[in-house]
Amino acid sequence: MKVFRKPFVALSTGLILLTISACETENSGSAGGNLEDAEIEGPLTINPEIPDDSDIVSKGPHGEQADSAHELELSEEEIQEIRDGEYTAAIAMHYAGNDWSQAQINGLEDTFEELGIEITNVTDAQFSVEKQMNDIETILANQPDILVSIPVDPISTVGAYQLALDAGVDLIFMDEVPEGFTPEEDYTSVVSADNFGNGVVAAHLMAEKLNEEGDIGVIYHDADFFVTAQRVEAFEQTIEEDYPNINIASRDGIGEPEDGESVASSMLTRDPNLDGMFVVWDVPAEGAIAAADSAGHDDLVMTTIDLGANVGLDMARDGNIQGVGAQLPYDQGVAEAILAGYEILDKEAPPYVAVPALDVTRENIDESWNLIYNENVPQDIEDEMD
Repeated sequence: MKVFRKPFVALSTGLILLTISACETENSGSAGGNLEDAEIEGPLTINPEIPDDSDIVSKGPHGEQADSAHELELSEEEIQEIRDGEYTAAIAMHYAGNDWSQAQINGLEDTFEELGIEITNVTDAQFSVEKQMNDIETILANQPDILVSIPVDPISTVGAYQLALDAGVDLIFMDEVPEGFTPEEDYTSVVSADNFGNGVVAAHLMAEKLNEEGDIGVIYHDADFFVTAQRVEAFEQTIEEDYPNINIASRDGIGEPEDGESVASSMLTRDPNLDGMFVVWDVPAEGAIAAADSAGHDDLVMTTIDLGANVGLDMARDGNIQGVGAQLPYDQGVAEAILAGYEILDKEAPPYVAVPALDVTRENIDESWNLIYNENVPQDIEDEMD
């Protein structure tokens, strides 16, 4: 089995934005070079060290049961057939300002390179519908065979993805699909983390750290976004059903990732006696950490989704973040690229594929980081663990 190992790179928001900015224009030659004599090590799968996924509980955008990403596989013969075809692909992200996005791109790029598929474009819509629509029009000018993308908004971007379909481009989605699009007819598959499962993990970790009692706040994503809604539903349902002595006392929504600090600050001003806070993903959680620090709430227990570099550093310092339900974005990208191979080969693809949830605490952050990002934990986090 081929397992990709990248050299260690310390991730940061600034580095990510520079990387994506550099890729906004045509990115030809980034993968799919001369592979005629390159050794093929198959079969190609996601990392087999990822824990057992028998407890995946998320369902797809059309209510589909999840197929495990562990079940996806390309043989050596299939890899060679794809290489011989000289195919191209593009990646259109909704937002690239976090470690999750860069890890997905890394997984896609590494796997496309293994398959000999050249990447024409990598774009960052910066959570703007208008920019994503323009990005897709730019991508289509390069006539890729495959487009892997995550819509900023499932309704407003329908027209842009329809243009791609009309141009004969095969679509593979991350997490979310445009409204009205159906598998097989409009797209190959959608790949996601077990977002419901991650919400469950975050709830159990919160309860454990609070000794199963106290008042908590929830910061949710105030947008029509399928996967973030799943996380919050799972977190709140688990708290309400399993922990009767934990009270969800406050709920507030964010529109943008940068709203985390102001929303958390308002919540703590309104309810200064909160014992805990769940934040829907790591970037707004960084703002919530700053708000707790400003308000003198050093003992506020927080859990979130995704192990970003700054959240990981706070956890290593035994700060507010006490637990994370983590996605596995690198291998999510690997799975998406494998599904591109399925499409090229006309191989039957499951309509909805999920990668398992991973629970992360200070005690297992080293090994978790390696599973999540396919690289060693950053040195500053390692130093805090000593």
